[in-house]
Amino acid sequence: MDGYTAMNRYEFDAAYEHGGAPIGTDEAGRGPLAGPVVAAAVQLNMNDPIDELRDSKKLREKKREVLFTQICSRATAFGIATVCAAEIDRINILQASLQAMARAVSKITPTPKIVLIDGIHPIPDLCAEQQHPLVKGDDRSACIAAASIVAKVIRDRIMRGYHTRWPQYEFASHKGYPTRRHKELLRQYGPVQIHRKSFAMDIPKKNPQQLSFL
Repeated sequence: MDGYTAMNRYEFDAAYEHGGAPIGTDEAGRGPLAGPVVAAAVQLNMNDPIDELRDSKKLREKKREVLFTQICSRATAFGIATVCAAEIDRINILQASLQAMARAVSKITPTPKIVLIDGIHPIPDLCAEQQHPLVKGDDRSACIAAASIVAKVIRDRIMRGYHTRWPQYEFASHKGYPTRRHKELLRQYGPVQIHRKSFAMDIPKKNPQQLSFL
C-alpha cells in the first residue's frame, strides 16, 4: 500500500460508510509554557488530493508553509480556533485542547457527519453525527495531518506576533516551549500574561518574587 493510499484509507472508509468526506481535527501547543493552544479542523477535497501530508512535527517549517497554502486553497472547508493561556489555566490543557478542536469543527458548515480526531479522547458535546479518535492520527489520516499542519502554522505565527511585543523572550525562536533558553529568559525577566500559570512547576523559580502571581 503506497503512502497516498495509506494516508487516505480512513477518509475513503468514512466517505463510503457515511456518504461524505470526514473532517479531521488536531491541535498544536499542548506542551508550551506560554501562548495559546490552537486547533484546526479540515475537510479535504477527495477529488483533489494533496501530496506529502503528514504529522506537522515531522515537516520542516518551509514545507509546512507550502502545505498550509495548498490546504487553505484546495480543502473543501476548514476552521481554526484558539484557547488562551488564562482559559488553559482555568480548565486544564487537555480540556482546552478538546474545546479548541470542538470550536474549530463548529466553524464548518453544514454539520459534519463524521469527525476524525487525533489522539485517544472523544470531544465532549461535539456537534457531529459520529466521531472517531485515532491514535497517531496525524501520521495515519490525511485530513488529520492537514489539520495538524494548519494548527501548527497558525500557532507559530501567533507566537511570532508575541515576539514583537515581548522580544526579550525570543518567542519567535522557541514558540513558548520549555527549552533551556526559554527557561533562562524566564529566570531573567519573569513571566508575562501569556505564560500558563498552571504550568508553574515547569517554570524556573530562581527568583520566587518574579513568580509571585503563580
